[in-house]
Amino acid sequence: MSRRCHAIVTRRADPRDSATRRTKGATSVVFKRRDRLTWTGRLQALVWPRGGWRRGLRYVWVRLTRLPDPPHRIARGIWAGIFVSFTPLFGLHILAGAILAWIMRGNILASLLATLVGNPLTFPLIAVTSMQLGHLLLGNAAEAPAAAHILVAFAQAGGEFWANVMAVFTTEPTRWSKLYGFYDGFFLPYLVGGIIPGVVAATAGYFASLPMITAYQALRDKRRQARRERAADPR
Repeated sequence: MSRRCHAIVTRRADPRDSATRRTKGATSVVFKRRDRLTWTGRLQALVWPRGGWRRGLRYVWVRLTRLPDPPHRIARGIWAGIFVSFTPLFGLHILAGAILAWIMRGNILASLLATLVGNPLTFPLIAVTSMQLGHLLLGNAAEAPAAAHILVAFAQAGGEFWANVMAVFTTEPTRWSKLYGFYDGFFLPYLVGGIIPGVVAATAGYFASLPMITAYQALRDKRRQARRERAADPR
């Protein structure tokens, strides 16, 4: 019994355990925010990131160039992510981009990063352009509503949809009539009108990113080869 107690005391007094605890504590401090963001701060970060859009876009570009995949697969993922940003699938852009990138045999992570093309700054232009073009292609004389009105319409439609889904499991009646009007007046024109600008923007992103990613990866491989040669030659 005394030998067992001695082993327990020795293990508790091991300085390596305290060092491990200090390391874990330091790690948690490094990777956790000291001040938690409020809802207002999170909304503000969506419109204007803490480091600014320039820094955010630079970070996204660095992540894209460092993906471990051939340049053409990364460029295909970029195409998929940009294209789905022009669709009215709000809340599903990431999932839709990943599925489209998988179908195109592109890089899925690249598609997720490329969906950032659809952000609070570009949304008004994308939404109004897509709606206006969609009404024109469908032969409607209606003018595209303001971006704020489009956003409100999609938010209300989302609430109506989930209310009807929940009504299936309760005694509440389902009301799909408002969604029919939303589909004809907002969703379908947005979907049809977003195809052409989405293809144009995605293709431009593909051909702009492909040579730059190719050049970056070639330069990276050249530097790695030079480091290996220096390490192999001790002189």
